[in-house]
Amino acid sequence: MKNKTLAAWLAFVGGPLGLHRFYLHGITDMLGWLLPIPTALGIYGIQRVQQLGQDDHTSWMLIPLLGFTIAGCALQAILFALKTPEAWNARYNPTAAPDAPAGRTQWITIGAIVVSLLVGTAVLMASLAFSFQRYFEYQIEEARKISQ
Repeated sequence: MKNKTLAAWLAFVGGPLGLHRFYLHGITDMLGWLLPIPTALGIYGIQRVQQLGQDDHTSWMLIPLLGFTIAGCALQAILFALKTPEAWNARYNPTAAPDAPAGRTQWITIGAIVVSLLVGTAVLMASLAFSFQRYFEYQIEEARKISQ
C-alpha cells in the first residue's frame, strides 16, 4: 500500500530526483527518470557561476531550472498531503478500503505541508528574483553600450 505521508515527504526531499514518482508509479516511470535532468542542469549552472562569475549568461538560464524543479516538487508534496483518504486510496491503493490507514492525514503529513510551503515558496521567489535581476542588469548594460 502506498502511504500518503511517505509520498509527500519523498516529493519534498527527493522530488528533484524523482523518488516520489518511483515510489508511486514504479521504476519504469518516465517522468521519474526525466526529473533529475533539470536538477542536474541547475546544479551545473551554480557551478558555472562559481567558476566564471555572475556575468555568465548560460548560468542565468540554468540556475532557475533547479529552483523551479524544487518548487514544483514542493507543490506536489502539498497536493499529495492534502488529498482526502478516499481520493488517495482510490488513486494509489485501489484494492484497499476507502478509509485505509495509508491514506490518512497525520501530524507528520501536516509537517510535510508546512515545510514544503515554506521552502518551496522561498526557492521559487529566489529563482524568480535571480532571473529577473540578471535579465534587467543585462538590459541596462546593453542600453549603456548603445547610448555610448
